[in-house]
Amino acid sequence: MKREDKLPAGLLVVILAILVWSGIGPHDYPTWALEVFPAVAGLVVLGITHRRFPFTPLCYWLIAVHMVLLIVGGHYTYAEVPIGNWVKETFNHSRNHYDRVGHFLQGFVPAMIAREILIRNHVLARRGWLPFIVVSICTAISGVYELVEWGVAEVAESGSAAFLGTQGDIWDTQKDIALCLIGATVAVITLARWHDRQIARLTAATPRSEKTSPPA
Repeated sequence: MKREDKLPAGLLVVILAILVWSGIGPHDYPTWALEVFPAVAGLVVLGITHRRFPFTPLCYWLIAVHMVLLIVGGHYTYAEVPIGNWVKETFNHSRNHYDRVGHFLQGFVPAMIAREILIRNHVLARRGWLPFIVVSICTAISGVYELVEWGVAEVAESGSAAFLGTQGDIWDTQKDIALCLIGATVAVITLARWHDRQIARLTAATPRSEKTSPPA
C-alpha cells in the first residue's frame, strides 16, 4: 500500500466499524437510514475519486470526524445521543445540543473540502474572493439540506420528528444554518495556512502530468 493511501484506508476501516455498530439495534431504522445516508454517500464518492483527486490529510481527518458524528447520531437520533443528554442534564440545558455540533461541522468540514477543490482546480483567478465563496457554498448547502429535511418529513411521516430533530424549537432551522455559517467562517480563518501547506506538499508529490497547485 502506498504511503498516501494508509491514512484514508485506516480511517475507512474505523468508519465502517462504527457504521456496522450503528446499524445494530438503532432507535429506528428509517431514521437511521436517513441520518447515515450522507456519510455512506460521501464514502462512495471518495472511493470513486480517490485516485484522481486525493485530498490532504487535514481534509480526510475532518471528513472522518464528521462522518462519525453523523453515524452516531443515526444510531441514537440526534435528540437522544447520550453525551448530549449528559451535557443537557449537567448544565441544565433545555435540549440535547448534539445536533448543533453537527451543524457547526456541516460548515466547518465542507469549507475545507470546497476550499481544496477550488484551489487545486484553479477555479478562482484571485484568492481574495476565496473565503467569501467557500463560506457561501457551505451556507447554500446547509440551506438545501434543510429543505431536503422538510421535504422528507412531509413525505414520510413515520420518524419525521426524529429526523428533523427540532426538539420543539421553532427557530431550529435558522439556528442550524447560522451554525453552519459560523463553522465555515471559523474553518476558513483558523485552518487556511495549515491547509495551504498541506496542499503545497500534496501537489509537490503529484506527478507533473497530474499536478495542480494553488493560484497566485
